[in-house]
Order: sequence, then C-alpha cells, then structure tokens
Amino acid sequence: MEPIIKNPINFTASAINEIKRLMTEPTFDHTQLLRVGVKGGGCSGMTYVLEFDQRKDNDAIYEIDDVRFIIDNAHSMYLFGMEVDWQGGLNSRGFTFNNPNASSTCGCGTSFAV
Repeated sequence: MEPIIKNPINFTASAINEIKRLMTEPTFDHTQLLRVGVKGGGCSGMTYVLEFDQRKDNDAIYEIDDVRFIIDNAHSMYLFGMEVDWQGGLNSRGFTFNNPNASSTCGCGTSFAV
C-alpha cells in the first residue's frame, strides 16, 4: 500500500462524526473507502462527489482522524483547500462544501464553477 500523504482537504469534526456513523451501518461494505471528487454537471458546471467506492489506479489515499479517503489525482486541483462539513439541523441537513477554488457556487452548494 502507498504511503499516506498530506491531506489536500479538511473535514470538520461533525463531518468526521457523520462519516464514522455511516461506516457503522450494517450494510456498510468495509472494502470501500470514502471517495471525494468532482464530476461534470450541476447548475454551475461541476458537482461534488462524496461516496463510498473501491480504490482505482489513479487514486491517492489520505487519512483524517482514522477515516481513510481517496481522491482521483486529476481532481485534486479542484479540491485543494476545501472543507467538508456536516449540518444536522432541521433547516439544513447534509454535507456542505466550502471550496476556495470555486469562482461561483449554486444555491444548494453542491455545484460549482472554477
């Protein structure tokens, strides 16, 4: 296995807690890692990806607070410096992304442009 290198992104404590909670679900596949990435689409041009997935050849592996995650090397430039947060309130529930590389962000916060 490759060495773990400096994290290009950060997770808040609430995001780490929610990810760890998801990993304790009975249906969780322990062969998968958390994937953080981007894909084309959304109202602003690119959409964030946050899902559990198998590691691929072009992925770098990272770890924060005992949570291992992967990022496709080609996506790092879009994500460098980003913070992932978890909001658990009644009005706002889900993961949010604070990306200093985004030149604009849609109203829902899951789509951005660079």
